[in-house]
Amino acid sequence: MNTYRSLDAIQQDIQSGKTTCLSLTKSYLDRITEHKNLNAFLEVYEEEALENAQRIDRKVQDGKAGKLAGMVIGIKDNICYKDHKVSASSKILDNFESLFSATAVERLIDEDAIIIGRLNCDEFAMGSTNENSAYGPVLNPLNTELVPGGSSGGSAAAVAANLCLATLGSDTGGSIRQPASFCGVVGFKPTYGRVSRWGLIAYASSFDQIGPLTHNVKDAALIMAVISGEDEHDSTCSSNEAPNFDLEPIKKTKVGYLKSTIESPALDPEIKQHILNTINTLKEEGHEVVEIDFPYLDYVVPTYYVLTTAEASSNLSRYDGIHFGYRSNEASDIPSAYQKSRSEGFGKEVQRRIMLGTFVLSAGYYDAYYTKAQKVRRLLSEKTQSIFDSCDFILSPTSPNTALKIGQTYDDPTQLYLEDIFTVHANIVGIPAISLPTGTHSNGMPFGIQLMAPAFKDAELMAFANQIMNK
Repeated sequence: MNTYRSLDAIQQDIQSGKTTCLSLTKSYLDRITEHKNLNAFLEVYEEEALENAQRIDRKVQDGKAGKLAGMVIGIKDNICYKDHKVSASSKILDNFESLFSATAVERLIDEDAIIIGRLNCDEFAMGSTNENSAYGPVLNPLNTELVPGGSSGGSAAAVAANLCLATLGSDTGGSIRQPASFCGVVGFKPTYGRVSRWGLIAYASSFDQIGPLTHNVKDAALIMAVISGEDEHDSTCSSNEAPNFDLEPIKKTKVGYLKSTIESPALDPEIKQHILNTINTLKEEGHEVVEIDFPYLDYVVPTYYVLTTAEASSNLSRYDGIHFGYRSNEASDIPSAYQKSRSEGFGKEVQRRIMLGTFVLSAGYYDAYYTKAQKVRRLLSEKTQSIFDSCDFILSPTSPNTALKIGQTYDDPTQLYLEDIFTVHANIVGIPAISLPTGTHSNGMPFGIQLMAPAFKDAELMAFANQIMNK
């Protein structure tokens, strides 16, 4: 099999007769079987994918194929696909089948993308290592002793291992960008409201966004052009007209880098040097790069976890063993059905976040934690906007480290939360962000740089990211 790394290459070979959607899909299915040890896929839609490939081949011959014809794509296991199982990698939703498809999935299908299966993730998208799944951890295909990142670890691993051309993930605090960094692929989190959340199983509703993971920026832009735009099913989805993501080059721009991220004691020295080298390269290319004072870095992670766990406590209350999903065999009455089903159905990390969220929403602590966190969120939004009043983009590391070891233990579970220190900023203030695989550590593992842009400047961000990747 020719290892394709772009839709352009696939479509050229389809048009020239060198390959077909059917043979391409078969080759991906073979690779998925060969790499089952990675545990990236929870379910593969083999027969359905082959039937769709044949159907799209006929459309190609008739000249009626959609713009994503030839793109074989996987979807994270918290994105609904009608008449298919969706579990958010949780025991509590084991064997649950969705009654409808997410808007993003429908739009991919309408443009003839071939959905090949659903991908493993941290349970309810809560985690940074993909070890919190009820169905076992995902392995990093570049080094199977390491994690792929989370929560969209299966999505990143599948692209990195060439099990499909692209994937959809979800990003609540870095869940697309951090695994993209760990696995050496492109990961894009859109502006909040740019892509419909209809059909995305909610973790924290004011943070969650669906986005693509790909080998290159152009494929991510193609997917964004398809899945972006207004949706009557999602009132939080913006009515602003979606851009065409044409990746027009940006000649000169002004980039700000956050001094506090570069000087963070958590940052690996090699990643720091790579960021400094990137800054110098941008200057040499004629871009203006300026240092930005951002004294709030220590507050972004606490603010994020107070607000997201509060929203999770509310969103996950529906999983009770009564309405749908897992019900404990030990339940003898309604109170025990609630207690035992949720205790047995949710994993430890999900339980931890539900309890934390319930605590910060409780009467005695609401003002001290939740209200204060909302005030900090507004402060962060105002400060970020003031940065964009003078800069076009913000540059930072994606993650402070390369991929972590599987099974690494922490005396304090909140230590792992600090892995999100550079990514949660974009989710708190609702701006677009992208991780680009521009670095390789001396330990052999990849890492990414992160670029952020003002809200709804997704297309401009992708255009600039594409320039960086293609220079």
